[in-house]
Amino acid sequence: MPNITVELLPGRTLDQRREFVAAVTESAISILNAKRESVRIVFTEIETTDVANGGVLVADA
Repeated sequence: MPNITVELLPGRTLDQRREFVAAVTESAISILNAKRESVRIVFTEIETTDVANGGVLVADA
């Protein structure tokens, strides 16, 4: 059973999430030979104060 965790900054729409899970699920089925019903995807929203790129908080960039 593939368990896929996706961390996102806020701002993605419900339609974007739907499109993403459809595409990732199809890839898991094709590449990992997973059953559709066993593919689990969890979104976690993280704030810009919780992430840094290149030593700078995203909130400060």
